[in-house]
Amino acid sequence: MKNHSHNVRSHARAFTLAEMMIALSVVMMVLAGLLTSHLCGMRMFQITRAKISASHDARKALSQITDEIRGAKWVEVGVFSNKVFKPVAGDAAQQGNAIQIYNSATNSPFVRYYLDPVAQQLYRVTNNTMAPLLIAHSVTNYLIFSCQDMLGNVLTTNQNNRVVALDLSFYQIEYPILKVGPGQHYDFYQLSTKITRRTLE
Repeated sequence: MKNHSHNVRSHARAFTLAEMMIALSVVMMVLAGLLTSHLCGMRMFQITRAKISASHDARKALSQITDEIRGAKWVEVGVFSNKVFKPVAGDAAQQGNAIQIYNSATNSPFVRYYLDPVAQQLYRVTNNTMAPLLIAHSVTNYLIFSCQDMLGNVLTTNQNNRVVALDLSFYQIEYPILKVGPGQHYDFYQLSTKITRRTLE
């Protein structure tokens, strides 16, 4: 009688094959859910990191040039080629790959921003130090500076109250390095701003 009772209790504590399969299925579903949540979180982290990086690059590229144009006495849009800045003629479309910013009426000192189309990089130099400072990289467009009227039309004259427009298109974002194009985090990435001098004489 005692042996029979012991066998019944031992049998009651065991799992059947069906119960084992159900338990394993539940555990696998929980693990799959945890793994999916983790991978989704990592994906969202990468997207957020890319957006933060893009915003940082935008502030870096625009903050200094915006302040310098606002405080300028005069600006000239032109073309920079072979280490020479050439202003656009007064009767031509006021757009080019470079801008020269003057802080006084004597045209000196000056600050120059120019695009190197081969390296696809935007640089800053001054008349005191001609060592270029990298401002933006991976720039795809050539005509990045233009002078416009209040309606956004590119001017063909050197109006005193003109608006300086800056447009930068990129094929890559830095930190983390991300390609820009169809199928990527960004189909296109572009910085655009318009700046007016504070003092209009």
